[in-house]
Amino acid sequence: MLKVFKSLFLGLFLISLISCGSSRSKVITTKSEENRSERYSRPENPEIQPANEKVYNIISNAKRFEGTRYKYGGTTKRGMDCSGLIYTAFLEEDIAIPRTSRAMSLEGERLYLKEVNPGDLLFFETNKNRKVINHVGLVVEIERDDIYFIHASTSRGVIVSSLSEPYWNGNFVMARRIL
Repeated sequence: MLKVFKSLFLGLFLISLISCGSSRSKVITTKSEENRSERYSRPENPEIQPANEKVYNIISNAKRFEGTRYKYGGTTKRGMDCSGLIYTAFLEEDIAIPRTSRAMSLEGERLYLKEVNPGDLLFFETNKNRKVINHVGLVVEIERDDIYFIHASTSRGVIVSSLSEPYWNGNFVMARRIL
């Protein structure tokens, strides 16, 4: 019985590593929370285009989950995986997208990194044994030449990371725009 339990536990653990990638990335701490809130504030222009309003809302929806623990298949404050975070953030704006990172990677328009804007999706292959997309993040900010994205890491939960971090840069596959 103990062998069966160990095998089951090991299997579930491996699935969680494969599903959204393992990460030891750092939470951005170089900026104060006061500055961070300014970066996500609404533009002062009252004539916001609907797409911009949706992008703002999707980013805000995702940011509400920052600090949520990782849970394979999760889509709530009790636990979230990478694709669940993105799926939920879009769904709260009545935009239905696929539930898995691999299926999401087939949607929208493929972009060069220099074309990426907040609201776009970044896709990664974090399992070198299987060359398939298994992780997704939502771009929340571009500052100088650095791209910051929110995602659910198996080791840290929902965090904001930088594409310039070696782990994420080395596993990056493509960017896509849904809106």
